[in-house]
Amino acid sequence: MRKYIINSIFLFSVVAIIFSCQNQQEIDFQNYMSNGKEVYKSRCQNCHGENGEGLGQLAPPLTDSVFLKTNKNRLACIIKNGANEMIVINGKEYKEKMPPFPELADIDVAQVMVYITNSFGNKQGFVPYTEVSVQLQNCKLQ
Repeated sequence: MRKYIINSIFLFSVVAIIFSCQNQQEIDFQNYMSNGKEVYKSRCQNCHGENGEGLGQLAPPLTDSVFLKTNKNRLACIIKNGANEMIVINGKEYKEKMPPFPELADIDVAQVMVYITNSFGNKQGFVPYTEVSVQLQNCKLQ
């Protein structure tokens, strides 16, 4: 009986270790999603909605993966610096200015960007903050 218990505990430990292993990018993705959701709730949700549905003609929805994919290289700049241009999403024009969030650190921008591009029906994967930092340095060039 004792041998059975010891073997069971050993087998359970091996199985737990195998199933708990994740690569670093998967761990980072989950952390970005969690932290990005908090940034979204505190900075973006009032205008873009709890489910990314937007706010009438004032704020566009974030459920349009076509716009997000097409503008993926500009998203970090839009999040940090705001936007003051008309955009068209799903055939609707949005002309209201989006306020800037200059107080957000690059990592905050990266996390909210990963959250937005992987929520509300979007599935665009992981973008590390190092890539977002480069995008933010190039904002004025766009």
